[in-house]
Amino acid sequence: MSITIKNLNKHFGSFHALKNIQLNVPSGKLVSLLGPSGCGKTTLLRIIVGLENADEGQILFDGQDVTHKHVRERKVGFVFQHYALFRHMNVFDNIAFGLTVLPKAERPSKEKIRAKVEELLKLVQLSHLANAYPHQLSGGQRQRIALARALAVEPKLLLLDEPFGALDAKVRKELRTWLRDIHHNLGVTSILVTHDQEEALEVSDEIVVMNHGKIEQTGTAETIYRRPENAFVTEFLGETDAFEGRIEKGEWHYGGYRWPLDTQYKWQEQTATGYIRPHEWQLAEAGQTAMIDAPVQKIHAVGALTHLVLQHGKQEVHISLASSDAAKLNLTVGSTLALVPKQIYIFSQNELIDYAI
Repeated sequence: MSITIKNLNKHFGSFHALKNIQLNVPSGKLVSLLGPSGCGKTTLLRIIVGLENADEGQILFDGQDVTHKHVRERKVGFVFQHYALFRHMNVFDNIAFGLTVLPKAERPSKEKIRAKVEELLKLVQLSHLANAYPHQLSGGQRQRIALARALAVEPKLLLLDEPFGALDAKVRKELRTWLRDIHHNLGVTSILVTHDQEEALEVSDEIVVMNHGKIEQTGTAETIYRRPENAFVTEFLGETDAFEGRIEKGEWHYGGYRWPLDTQYKWQEQTATGYIRPHEWQLAEAGQTAMIDAPVQKIHAVGALTHLVLQHGKQEVHISLASSDAAKLNLTVGSTLALVPKQIYIFSQNELIDYAI
């Protein structure tokens, strides 16, 4: 089922929570709403499911207007962060609940309900826990059961609000992969709310980056990461360091370093900020002008990567190198490195000017 959102606005008193939201979610895709706390992503999700009403705008499911339809009529599955399982019911009855409370004319037979629950238990790989109660399950197991319960009524749309937010890092990572596999097996249109950039990049077909009630950018994980449209998106998707420079004669200038801009455009001379991620640095070659030439202040080896902090004037610059490469350099605190960027994103007044690929 496809979702189309048109001109959606929502206020809470004088607070403008959602500002003219325009969004298309293709049928069968897993789309993440990504952004910091308070950006409006959960409010948008609650409006889509029917738990909140918008002040203005339309919501269309497969082209049909559902803006004023009750939550029961929307046939949406919803998975919360805190599971919301019924503590007095065992796993089997929790999953079956949505089917047992359907109107009598729509309710499947007991045999069909049993078959459906057993099918879902197998899907979430927890058949052996059918008779267990929620307090006997781990957090990851409870979240799998919550998802199975949401899927039992065969929703046209699955909405997940920070479903792994209460779990530890290892379990979250395992469940991301599992969710991705489940989604592809079922093909149900899904919207995931998260503030975790890694989670969104890993599981999503498409990402919607939100900030202060607005959509900043929509695109695939690759597009969002490699072609951010503004400084907020660049900074939100992973660690970056910012360098204040200036555009002159079609080049971005930073000290004595020059970064050529696309020649098909005429560039206005102005101040502009360049953003560089820790893994987007490389050693300057002999005779090449370095962008930074600075001593190593800290060295922290973490498995396959070695993280460095360089003291560049008053600014700390973060560098990530493959540990094998760092070992060859025989680095110590105080070693000086001359570096140039492999990739750089340049913005003026929060608008994209140029990036390298």
